[in-house]
Amino acid sequence: MRHLFVAITAPLLLLMGVAANAASFSALASWYGPGFHGRTTANGEVYNQWGLTTAHKSLPFGTRVRVTNPRTGQSVIVRVNDRGPFIGPREFDLSRGAADAVGLTASGVATLQFEIL
Repeated sequence: MRHLFVAITAPLLLLMGVAANAASFSALASWYGPGFHGRTTANGEVYNQWGLTTAHKSLPFGTRVRVTNPRTGQSVIVRVNDRGPFIGPREFDLSRGAADAVGLTASGVATLQFEIL
């Protein structure tokens, strides 16, 4: 009976884990760059505005996130290396390089799709 329970539940748990990792969500994002380029980020590295990084208030440093602009279909994978943004309801602050990659630079702020990898 125990083997039957394991045989049934193991695949379900695996599917639940895969589904949890693949979940995407929408959030308000902005970008930052020129005034911070060359300064130290919250994780201690030097900020490179042309890199593919992002700031987030609570995700662990090093977390990789797929960012997609639903208006353009453009997508990029970024790494959390800083804290912020600290303006209103914004959830992510992309580097200039990441913002360029998804077509966010001109508008400055937009609702984007995020997937924690």
